[in-house]
Amino acid sequence: MKKIITYTLIVFTLASCKTKKTVTEQAVSQEVVVDKKAKEIIQKHYENGLSFQTASIRSSAEYQDKKQSISINADIRIKKDEIIWINLKFFGIPMAKAFITPTRVSYYEKVNNSYFDGDYSILTKMLGTDLDFQKVQNLLLGRPIDNLTKEEFIAEIADNLFQLKSKNKSDIEKAFSFETANYLLKKQYINQPSKNRNVLINYPSFTNQDNMFLPTGVFILANQKDQVKIEVEYKKITFNEELSYPYSIPDGYSQIKID
Repeated sequence: MKKIITYTLIVFTLASCKTKKTVTEQAVSQEVVVDKKAKEIIQKHYENGLSFQTASIRSSAEYQDKKQSISINADIRIKKDEIIWINLKFFGIPMAKAFITPTRVSYYEKVNNSYFDGDYSILTKMLGTDLDFQKVQNLLLGRPIDNLTKEEFIAEIADNLFQLKSKNKSDIEKAFSFETANYLLKKQYINQPSKNRNVLINYPSFTNQDNMFLPTGVFILANQKDQVKIEVEYKKITFNEELSYPYSIPDGYSQIKID
């Protein structure tokens, strides 16, 4: 149960926001894309901007590994670029909370009376790809995990989608696929063969809410020793409300250590 809660917290930790200003700045700064079509795809994708100060997201998720599967609900409150607050529930009963900032990853869970309070190493270890706050913000809102303008890609058509593949040979292989009509991200794949780990993220569909394209959910398939499948569905999203982010680790809980 502790492992399930940890993984589920990781997935919902990845749900956050990215402002239109930041995306625009990324799209024009330090641009090294040399393939003309790749450059066009990246530019068109980032034109689908997101601009809000706070977000409240009601979500559900299905978690599955080789031993078990479980369903969970989550209330997520976001203060743009500053805080991600998560309250996980099983059958309506609060079971865990998380509090995420650019420098801190903290959560506690009630099943084993345990907590983690540290850096992003726990997310990297569990999901199988290196993560930081910026990458976390991008992933579940249909944005590439990396800033695409800072790398070189080759563009092609595959399965009726625009696909960008890493041009330079390195230990980390990346591929990003976009809809041809509106350049929304459909899937991204990060593979690190030397560490035998990879993650595939699929976005089944998008919805236009408040003139912003948001995914209706996300499917994550992570491989690192064992395989983990997580399917997240957004039930309701509201923007720019006044939100609170109450969080404190209960007394007497034991700290989780990362090897």
